[in-house]
Amino acid sequence: MKSLVRWSATLGLVGSTLLGTVFAGNLPVLALSEQQIKDKLDSVPVYLVTNDKGLPLSRPLPENQNGQKGAGSVTGVYMSRQEAQKFITELRSAQAKDPKIQEMVKSLQVTAVPLGVIYQQLQQSKNQPNRLVFAFKPVDQEIKGAMDLLRQSGQKVEQFKSVPIFAVRFAPDQGYVPIKVNSDNQQMIPLFLSKQDAQGLLNQVKPKFPKADIQVIDVDGVIKTLQDKNDAWLNQVVLVPSPESREYIKTLPRDNAPKAPASNRNNSQPQKPKR
Repeated sequence: MKSLVRWSATLGLVGSTLLGTVFAGNLPVLALSEQQIKDKLDSVPVYLVTNDKGLPLSRPLPENQNGQKGAGSVTGVYMSRQEAQKFITELRSAQAKDPKIQEMVKSLQVTAVPLGVIYQQLQQSKNQPNRLVFAFKPVDQEIKGAMDLLRQSGQKVEQFKSVPIFAVRFAPDQGYVPIKVNSDNQQMIPLFLSKQDAQGLLNQVKPKFPKADIQVIDVDGVIKTLQDKNDAWLNQVVLVPSPESREYIKTLPRDNAPKAPASNRNNSQPQKPKR
C-alpha cells in the first residue's frame, strides 16, 4: 500500500496555485520508462473482489466466435470501492443453493491495489495464453458526465466503453492547465478521475480564460500517450483519484509517507499561457 500512501502527500495540490504554462524552460525530451508510467498510475487506487487468500474473484473467458472456450479468466476492476462492496452484498443476498458457493461468498472482501500494479500485470502477461484479463468497471456517474461533455462539444456518442479521464485546457487549441506546489514551484498537470474535480479547476480558470474547457479522454489513451510520446510535459502529468478514493487513501497508515507540501491559495489565478 505504500504506493497509495504516497499520494496522500500531494492531496493538497488540487485547487492550489495555478501556472500559465508548463512548456517554459529547457526540459530534456525523454520517453517515460515502464517504471515511471507505473509510478504515475500508482497514485490511483482500484478495487478487486478477493477471497480470504487475497485471490481475485474471476470467471472463465467466454467462448469466441468459433465456439472455442476462451483461454484465461476475467476479473472485475472497480473504480469505486463502494460499488465493489455493493457487488459483494448482492452476491450474498442471492439465495445460492450450493453450500460451497455460500461459504465462498462469505469470505469475499474488497481489496485495494494501485492501478500501476494492474498495468504491470497486464504488461507481464499480455503474451500468455492463460492470462488473467482485467475488466474495468467505471463509475456510472463519471460515464454520464463524460458523455454529456462529449455531446456538448458536438460529438455523437452512444456509449463510453473505457474509464473516463478529465483534463482542463485553457482553450480547445491550447495546453492543459497545470497546478504547482508553492513550496518548490513544482509544476504538475492534473488528469482527474472525477468530473467534479475537473469542474472545480475549470471554475477557477474560466474568469480569466473564457474559452477554457474540459477535455474527455480515457485511461487507455492516457497510458498509450505515456508509452508512445516523447514530450517533456508528460513528466508533469499526475492522475488525481476520485473524492471517494482520496477519502479512502486518508485512512491508510502514513508512517512512511512524506509530509504534504504547503499550499498557498492566495494567488490562484493562472498566468497567460505561452504559445
